[in-house]
Amino acid sequence: MTETRTCEFDHNNNPKKNTRSTEELKDGFSGLPYSGVEDGLSGLPCFGVDNDKGGILEDGFSGLPCSGVEDGLSRLPCFGVEDDKGGILEDGFAAKGKKKRRICEMGRLSDPLVVLGSDIMLMILSCLDARSVALCLLVSCGWSAVASSDKIWSSKCEELWQGKTHLPRIAKVNDLLKLAVYSLSIMDGKRKRIRKEDLYDHVWEFHFTEAAPEYWRMLDPYWNGTGRPLRRYFLPDGSQTAEPDDKIWGGHESCYSIVTSVLADGKIRAHYVRINRLPPMYVTRKEDWSWEISNNFCTYRSIPDADKKDGTGPLFLLH
Repeated sequence: MTETRTCEFDHNNNPKKNTRSTEELKDGFSGLPYSGVEDGLSGLPCFGVDNDKGGILEDGFSGLPCSGVEDGLSRLPCFGVEDDKGGILEDGFAAKGKKKRRICEMGRLSDPLVVLGSDIMLMILSCLDARSVALCLLVSCGWSAVASSDKIWSSKCEELWQGKTHLPRIAKVNDLLKLAVYSLSIMDGKRKRIRKEDLYDHVWEFHFTEAAPEYWRMLDPYWNGTGRPLRRYFLPDGSQTAEPDDKIWGGHESCYSIVTSVLADGKIRAHYVRINRLPPMYVTRKEDWSWEISNNFCTYRSIPDADKKDGTGPLFLLH
């Protein structure tokens, strides 16, 4: 049997168009009408905004209607700025940035330097101790500019120097910031290694120890109470002298040297002053920045001279 198929043609010799209406074409999944446009990837019908009579094309995440633009990766509807009525599409990073800006603005408005001004802050910082003022240098550039003022650190230097036996030469250099002068004074005051300049810049009191022979002690005013302690003078040429009426000195010549031995890691193993052939005289630095060199038989102590205009000791620090 031969099957006969017939087609209806229009006047242009084209097959007659299907007369079924769009409403009769149902989506196989939802049973809803579609617009006749198929998804290029899945072959499934796509909805347009015009066909979404019940708001079915809502975003499953936000529950808001989409603008009809699909995400190219997930095929999910995308939101535009004009559709973001609730601010849902606000960028999380932008929100954090706004929050930080608000916090910074609040911090700036609550900054005492901004609220009170530099003159008032200068008066307040002048009442703090040196350590607290130094910590204020780390707050901000504005705080650092106020906290490093010479008006503050001039008084701090005077407080630091009060009661000290010697003042370092580096602290007397002109045109240095008072903050730098304060720091250098602290560094020099902690220095344990004596230099040649420390020896000849100072006058030294001398006396024997109890371990010295009794004959020497009986000639020493420190022990017999006949006058002020004896004095010794170190000279830049490496020699040592005494006063003319010094009975112990006797007018004999004397020389000195500083001996320092350093380990491979830079630590000092031994540090002492040698006078003639006497036993080594070991060095001690006191809290008032004075020096003491001593052995079992005698002791030298530096006499206070903080009133020297140019200071004492080396110009450059050496640890």
